[in-house]
Amino acid sequence: MKSAMKQNQRIILDQLAREQYQRIYLQGKNGELSCPVCNEKVRLFLGIQKHPHFYHIKYPEKACPEPILEELEPVFVERNGFRIPQGRTIIETTKSSSLHRPAKSVVCTIPFTKIESQAHFNQYPYLRQLAVNGVKLDKSQAAAVVETEGSLLVLAGAGSGKTRVLTARTAYMIDVKKIDPRTIMLVTFTSKAAGEMKNRLLSYPEIKKEQINKLVTGTFHSIFYRILMFHEGSNWSSERLLKKDWQRVKILKDAGKEIDLSEKEFSYDLALQQIGFWKNSLLFPHEVKPASDWEEKAVFLYKQYEEYKCQEGLFDFDDMLIGCFQLLSSTPALLELYQNRFQYFLIDEFQDINKVQFELVKLLSGKHKNVCAVGDDDQAIYSFRGSDPSYLLEFEKDFPSAKTVFLEENYRSSHEIVSAANNMISKNKIRRIKKMKAQFESETPLLLFFPFDEEEEATMIVTDIQEKIVQGATPSDFAILYRTNAGSRAIFERLASSNLPFKIDLDSEAFYERRIVKSIFSFLKISLHEDDHQALSDILPILFLKQSVLKDIRAESILKDCSNIEALSHLKTKHAFQEKKLKKTVQLIRSLKFSSPLQAIETIEKDIGFLDFLKKRGNESNQQDKGSDDLKDLKVAAKSFDSIQALLSHAEHMSAMNKEIKNLGKHFTEAISLSTIHRAKGLEYKNVYIIGAVDGSLPHDYALDSSRNGDFSALEEERRLFYVAMTRAKHQLQISVPQNRRGKKAHPTRFLTPLTYKKK
Repeated sequence: MKSAMKQNQRIILDQLAREQYQRIYLQGKNGELSCPVCNEKVRLFLGIQKHPHFYHIKYPEKACPEPILEELEPVFVERNGFRIPQGRTIIETTKSSSLHRPAKSVVCTIPFTKIESQAHFNQYPYLRQLAVNGVKLDKSQAAAVVETEGSLLVLAGAGSGKTRVLTARTAYMIDVKKIDPRTIMLVTFTSKAAGEMKNRLLSYPEIKKEQINKLVTGTFHSIFYRILMFHEGSNWSSERLLKKDWQRVKILKDAGKEIDLSEKEFSYDLALQQIGFWKNSLLFPHEVKPASDWEEKAVFLYKQYEEYKCQEGLFDFDDMLIGCFQLLSSTPALLELYQNRFQYFLIDEFQDINKVQFELVKLLSGKHKNVCAVGDDDQAIYSFRGSDPSYLLEFEKDFPSAKTVFLEENYRSSHEIVSAANNMISKNKIRRIKKMKAQFESETPLLLFFPFDEEEEATMIVTDIQEKIVQGATPSDFAILYRTNAGSRAIFERLASSNLPFKIDLDSEAFYERRIVKSIFSFLKISLHEDDHQALSDILPILFLKQSVLKDIRAESILKDCSNIEALSHLKTKHAFQEKKLKKTVQLIRSLKFSSPLQAIETIEKDIGFLDFLKKRGNESNQQDKGSDDLKDLKVAAKSFDSIQALLSHAEHMSAMNKEIKNLGKHFTEAISLSTIHRAKGLEYKNVYIIGAVDGSLPHDYALDSSRNGDFSALEEERRLFYVAMTRAKHQLQISVPQNRRGKKAHPTRFLTPLTYKKK
């Protein structure tokens, strides 16, 4: 059905401006639309695989014939006791240049060939024994298991069973090779992964619990911290550990006072992240060459931070690895002791190691050189925290006699998904060439869909999930992946207003709790309530005023019997131009309450000078998470509200929902997963939606800027990130390509070009 009624107005879908679809959808959800024929309530369907249409709420399959306008029954109104017919008007519509674009299947041109993955090795009875016990290995996996002497690089593509290889290899070394488990170090990137491997080993034949307990397993931090504690326990007591970010930030803030850095003007959280990057790269304060004014300040804080920790005898998590590296490097006898103790190294996720981790492995393995590195350079996505895939790419340079095994059988994803992921990642120039092969094909092709914007994107996905659940799917079958947490705002809000269970990352920050968003809200709040003391305090840094002026403002408000915001306009400073600007700013703030939320935010952004504040504070120096991005996302959200109070109430409700979902998510066994792509690495789901697949989002703006300046490394990492997202899907992958993003026309991500371009 292509038409509906709202009061006396007829809405004709084919004549409706494209950007109005989401608004009409919400009107239907609120019960404001009716069928022009039978007058029953209708809604607008916005899904992925069907065209937009109106449907009856009570009887979705009911199809009333499309009426001609003249055939509609007239509406009568009472006037002076007479019933007078009143004509129905057509809602004002204009043909939109951005028409609805139907979803597009990505046709897989490579025929699927079933490959017999089970290999029979007569010379290795142990492998046959494993197969009997359910641990089946293909030819490449078996080669990685039995090659125990010397250095080995196992290039384990997505879904290739690397965990199975690591556990089977460990069992083989202990049971067949009779290697003392105390000489084996198994390093993983999470404690959870280490625990899972030990549990798996318990199911292997002939492997006893006491043998597993003798293995040295864990993360880099847990293993090397134990070494530090054993030799220098008094210096590395856990009581001296700076466990919380706020503890470290406080040290930086105290140091920042020496160069007059305001707590609210300078981004200390970003400085802490940058210091961690330098430390993991083994760059100490005197070795850093700052590339900007912001980095100069960060280097100063880094130096003061290290000096303070030294004076107080404190340390942070990064110091655990640096301290152990320095201890072993400076004590040859101790190094030799551990080189003799640890003769075999199994390193998981080798593409993600940083410089200090690599140097530790190289030091300890220097004598026996039995290093088994397992990883996939196509899944290296953590450069922002110091990880460097070059250690995997150039493995043979550091271990010249190393052998290489390729695991190219993908046991997770369908042939259609694997083929598309192969085509996409092949455009990276700096990588190990490999071609993953799937073990099964799916009846469902990879699908691209084209919502108008972020709001409609969320609606289409939730509608699609609801349809699939009605058809028998369960909520845990679905994952929605995005580039940054801020990109999840619309989908979070749509799910929160549905009856679908979902869960989010425990450490993900609610959009409306982000510092930039809260700063904007402070202006909105004080425009509505001019004596809001907290809001006044929060806007002072943005006006480049210190908190000490608060007492002067309050005194002025008492003397002149006026509100705090009016008292701000009477504030005396040392500069006449600043006083004049404050008077103008106060007028602007007081006028906000008469504007729409979007107009108010734009006034704060441009006329009050919020963007200037962001640049000075340093938020724009963080390439991957610019403060102005939050501002753009907030403007998109604000379009849906008619009043500032409605927006503020909605934000408060969504923040409360975020906390509630985090608490409930711990107990959900059946829930849709919302996650950044980074967080989803290593996980898998039956159905995956990737949202925001447009240039500027994925790849991120900062990567595009770098490529324009001739540096393509960031762009290649973004492509790897897209590859990781694609290969989380087992049976169905749907990629959203919104036509507009943050209020502007968007262009499909360049990463999709190899999948959509047809050769002539």
